[in-house]
Amino acid sequence: MIMTHRFTPILIIFALLGLASFAEAKKGAGVNEYKKGNELFDQQQYDQAIAEFTKAIQADPKQADYYTNRGFAYLHVNKLNEAVDDFTKAIELDDKQFGAYIGRAQVYLAQRFWDQALSDTEHVVQIKPDQSVGYKFRGLAEIGLNQWDKAVADLTIAIEKDPNDLQNYERRAFAYRGLKNYQAAIADCNVVLEKNPNDFDALTNRGYIYNLMKDYEKAIADFQAALKIKPDDYGTIQNLQYAQQNLAAKNAPPPTPTPTPVEHTFVTPVNIVIAIVVILIIAVVVRLLTRGKEEPTSGRIR
Repeated sequence: MIMTHRFTPILIIFALLGLASFAEAKKGAGVNEYKKGNELFDQQQYDQAIAEFTKAIQADPKQADYYTNRGFAYLHVNKLNEAVDDFTKAIELDDKQFGAYIGRAQVYLAQRFWDQALSDTEHVVQIKPDQSVGYKFRGLAEIGLNQWDKAVADLTIAIEKDPNDLQNYERRAFAYRGLKNYQAAIADCNVVLEKNPNDFDALTNRGYIYNLMKDYEKAIADFQAALKIKPDDYGTIQNLQYAQQNLAAKNAPPPTPTPTPVEHTFVTPVNIVIAIVVILIIAVVVRLLTRGKEEPTSGRIR
């Protein structure tokens, strides 16, 4: 059975956070270029934003915010190494640089460097414990490390702090699945699908859970609904076939038992007794036939 949960939470999240304006630069050299870079970032003109942030850094290389925001622009154009370098520089300049820890954690999550991501998210939670972002990213790192209980706990906090972030329900469903708490996982998927019946990830995740529960009819329904959204998704097609095959096997009539062949042999106890009886009868008959005959006289002269 193919796993269907799309564990690619990184580059789809930070755009929702308004990261171009995480912090205002201090007044000084490069501030105009920094502000222009933020405007270009908001307009999704990331290469141009990088150019403006670079000018701001050249004007004042001691401003952590300049590096942080250029790091996010690099992240948008998939230049991960450059992004990590900028986030790291920002943290060196300001070890409380909230956005830089978040940005670097996202890169590490994308690269599956779970331990490094977990370390950065610890800083995020310490700096701003009242915000959901640190808990949800820490939960993702814990999922990567198969720390299912911790992931459920962190994602539950994230949901409490931001109940409108439906992705946290999907992530927690994945963690519940790791704990084999399938009913709780389905409940989280249902929350998402009540808000958005066409959520592809929630449908495939719930379908996968139904497969694990051997509830193949419901699994088939979810995979078929998901394929209406993404008809060519290979993993979903494979999971649908898996469910259909298992349902067919489940509903198939039991096979007719094949009788065990018996080896025929003449050497059996009954046959041995019969043979002995026949031999005895023959012996008796022969004895009776020979008893009445006289012995021949001898021709010897006395």
